[in-house]
Formats: sequence, structure tokens, C-alpha cells
Amino acid sequence: MDDPTAAGARKPVGIGARPAPALRRYVDGYVGFDLRGFPAGVHCGPPSGMLTAVISLSDTMQMGAGLGDGSPAARFGGVAGGLMRRSVAVHHDGRQHGVQIALTPLGARAIYGMPAGELAERLVPLEDVLGALGTELVDRLRAATTWPARFGTLDALLLRAVERGTGGDPVNRMRPEVAETWRRLVAARGRVQVGEVAAELGWSRRYLADRFRGELGLSPKTFARVLRFAHAHSLATARSPLPWADLATASGYADQAHLVRDWREFTGLSPTAWRRSEVLLGDG
Repeated sequence: MDDPTAAGARKPVGIGARPAPALRRYVDGYVGFDLRGFPAGVHCGPPSGMLTAVISLSDTMQMGAGLGDGSPAARFGGVAGGLMRRSVAVHHDGRQHGVQIALTPLGARAIYGMPAGELAERLVPLEDVLGALGTELVDRLRAATTWPARFGTLDALLLRAVERGTGGDPVNRMRPEVAETWRRLVAARGRVQVGEVAAELGWSRRYLADRFRGELGLSPKTFARVLRFAHAHSLATARSPLPWADLATASGYADQAHLVRDWREFTGLSPTAWRRSEVLLGDG
């Protein structure tokens, strides 16, 4: 059965899948989601260490790149986003049905044909980066009737995007030192001393920061803060979340006040105000 949620049930459904082995340097994973029965509102799509693409399986999505900063929202059937310094505002009517793709920075080069930095803090229509293949991807995903079929479609079309790329192996077009710094930051959820990494790689901290920002669009320090917040956000959305002070410690913040400052910066809201307004959290 395609959808395990009964019609009208107030419960989020997420189904994850790994991409085909040939894609795993470029795609971290897929998530199919079906969120229904919630009151209309604005969902906080937190920043992460991956680039995100989302394809709606029903109507178009209304999204804005800066939650809480007054950035205008636009409608997308499929959207490609770069690395973000703020949460994305996802406007919804109580139903969200689609597929999310998490791309590595190397995946931006392999699949989109551009460095991740060109998409930093931007949301663009998927067809703008994939051309006709983006339109085909949206159409075929909507025509599929099961999650395995949709994930298989993603594998097939993203592999085609990689194979049609020009200019040689994207691995050779991204500095390995930058790729290694990104890998270490993600693995440690931002708890890495960038100066130590630079010294190990034989670069100065400033040179590494410049090369990293040029490739990804964010500095290593900013990216580390994004990763720390993303970890805190994942803990806060757990079925039985920790108290805020304990959550701050578990996420690597100096104290709860530090967490609150970052939460406001990334979402425009305090943690408690976010929890009250985030209707897609459900009943837990």
C-alpha cells in the first residue's frame, strides 16, 4: 500500500531511502513525505549540511528562502536549494506531499553542473538547474504510485544527469581539501577546529576559508554553526525531546542562552515560540 496514513489522520509520514550505489558520492538520501490533517501554517525547514531539492507530488509548494526576515515566497513544482544560513519558510494548507533529495556539494557539480556556492541561500525552480530533465523528473514522480517506484525514478534520472555532465569527473573540479573539510565538519556536526584542519591539510586558515566559501557559498565557521543548529533542531523534533538546557548541551552549545540566540537567528523565533508555531510537529 502506497500511503500508510489513513485519510485525514494528523500524523506525519516520512519514508527514507538510500540512492543507487553509483550516486552515493553525490546524493546523501531521499525522503518521501506525506503530511496531512494539520492546520494551515508556515513550516520551518531548517538549514543543513546538504543541498536540498524538493518535488511536490500534489500541488505546487509555496516557499521562501528566509524564514522570519520578510523574504518573498514563490511557488514551485520542484525546487533546488543551496546551503542556507536561515530556515526556509514552507507555507502549507495542512497537507504536504512530496519527495526530498539531499545532495552533497559534489552532487551540485555532478548533477546540476555548478558549484554549490552558486545556489547558496537561494531557491530556484528545478528546471532552471536540470533543464528538461527537471520537468521530466516532476512528471514521472507524480505519475508513480508507490514510494519504491518514485525512488527508482529518482535513481534513473539523477544517474542520467550525472552521465550527461561535461568537463570530466566532478571530483577533479572540487579541491580535495575543501571536500575533506566539508566531510569532517558534517561528521562532527560542526565541532571541528577549522584551524587544525587547515594545518593538517597544509593550508592557512584564511586560505581554506576562502576556498571553502568559494565552493560552498558559506564560510567554514558559518557552516559549522548551521550544522550545530541542525543537530539541535533534530533533537527538538524528536518524539520525546530533551529539556532545552539539556538539548543545548547535547548539541554543543555553551549554554541555553547560546542556543536561544542561534535559534532566533536561524528561525526568527525563540525555541518556545517555534515549538508553539510549528504545527507539523504533531502530537508527539
